[in-house]
Amino acid sequence: MEKQKLKPGAQLRAALEKERPLQVVGAINAYSALLAQRAGFKALYLSGAGVANASLGLPDLAVTTLDDVLCDAKRITAATDLPLLVDIDTGWGSLAMITRAVEALESAGVAGVQIEDQITAKRCGHRPGKAIVNTEDMCERIRTAVAAKNDPDFVVMARTDAVAVDGLPAAMERATAYVAAGADMLFPEALSSLDDYAAMTKAVSVPVLANITEFGKTPLFTVSELASVNVALVLYPLTAFRMMSQAALHAYQTLRRAGTQKDLIDSMQTREALYEVLDYYRYEEQADANRKKEQK
Repeated sequence: MEKQKLKPGAQLRAALEKERPLQVVGAINAYSALLAQRAGFKALYLSGAGVANASLGLPDLAVTTLDDVLCDAKRITAATDLPLLVDIDTGWGSLAMITRAVEALESAGVAGVQIEDQITAKRCGHRPGKAIVNTEDMCERIRTAVAAKNDPDFVVMARTDAVAVDGLPAAMERATAYVAAGADMLFPEALSSLDDYAAMTKAVSVPVLANITEFGKTPLFTVSELASVNVALVLYPLTAFRMMSQAALHAYQTLRRAGTQKDLIDSMQTREALYEVLDYYRYEEQADANRKKEQK
């Protein structure tokens, strides 16, 4: 009998059982997701900042919509069967929108969502001037998201930005309340020390994620360092995007300056390598077979 495939939420939970801490890597589009899969990652992340920056050319300042995020999420889940965790910021306003977001993303094959406690006019978690809603309002967001999911294994991850606003003790108190409201996992943003992570993992009974984003408030701790304080998931939301962007800028500048790409060739992915990732020849063979059928 063929083994039944796990649903996305169960896949994410199973990956966490097999790899701890689980490295979760950001993918800004379907092709990035395929590259991440080839590199051996077992879980993917779609960043709200990634959607705003890469798909819309806008800053991460609450300017995206559910449809913007859903479009990118659908493309990624269609391209790979790795479980995808999706950033839904504050849920786009009303509780009804949180319900709609969870229903739509679960239907799109997403493994879970991450929702945060900033006010609706949010900003990057590593920028100054953040403001957060009160604890009960965030708990209501979590309860709404949990009630909206159809699959019990679909993950609702609660992010708190309270460390930067009110300090670690207040954030730990909020984290406990968020777990009681039904959060499956916890995302404490902008922690600055391993001791902070140790305190947070002791405070809650659910898996805790460390956001190891570059150029932010959190040092670039290693997987082994985070494992030592019982962090369960390690997130790299935009590492590949930043590398891609710098490489693209260099390519454009070189083309403009030199009038040729000859000096860039050795740094490029080859056409053959691209075809291998995309399984190009299988598609081509199918197209040829279809053409022969049509000519009969």
